[in-house]
Amino acid sequence: MTAETSQTLDRGLRVLKLLADTDHGLTVTELSNKLGVNRTVVYRLLATLEQHALVRRDLGGRARVGLGVLRLGRQVHPLVREAALPALRSLAEDIGATAHLTLVDGSDALAVAVVEPTWTDYHVAYRAGFRHPLDRGAGGRAILSARQTTENGHPGYTLTHGELEAGASGAAAPLVGVSGVEGSVGVVMLADAVPERVGPRVLDAAREVADALR
Repeated sequence: MTAETSQTLDRGLRVLKLLADTDHGLTVTELSNKLGVNRTVVYRLLATLEQHALVRRDLGGRARVGLGVLRLGRQVHPLVREAALPALRSLAEDIGATAHLTLVDGSDALAVAVVEPTWTDYHVAYRAGFRHPLDRGAGGRAILSARQTTENGHPGYTLTHGELEAGASGAAAPLVGVSGVEGSVGVVMLADAVPERVGPRVLDAAREVADALR
């Protein structure tokens, strides 16, 4: 901590991070031990966070992340989209296919940014706001593959055909090493199979977007 920082705000943010990392919530005592502060301080932090709906406490007294976090999370999409657009434009122009940034939204994959190539005669119409199950389509499958990759592994790209649109093929690679953002970068094209060079190019684009978001 420096003279310019707020100790109370720092502790409140640490509470949110601790709660976000657990599925079953934490008690006041557990939070007190993890933060290294007394229970009175934790009670005050939780009461303030509850007022803003960022934390809720269940009947057993365990604190969990509140629904207010979702409202804040919705504002993340425009920031992520803006950071990703240069890499998506380059990808779309290079491959001649529709490029997209896909993020996890609950149990779905949600396209939050889409860039279409300018020089092709035709391309797949894929719109921002389009959602689909995570286990269908290259964008969602790439995210699932990253979840299954061990810490020492390096997730690659995922190829699909005809899962979201008849006659269309897709390639996507997950965003890696971006705290708080789970997503993928990919392309979709009208083809029976994805050309060999597309997979590595998508991987490069995903790295560019990840670097822009760090």
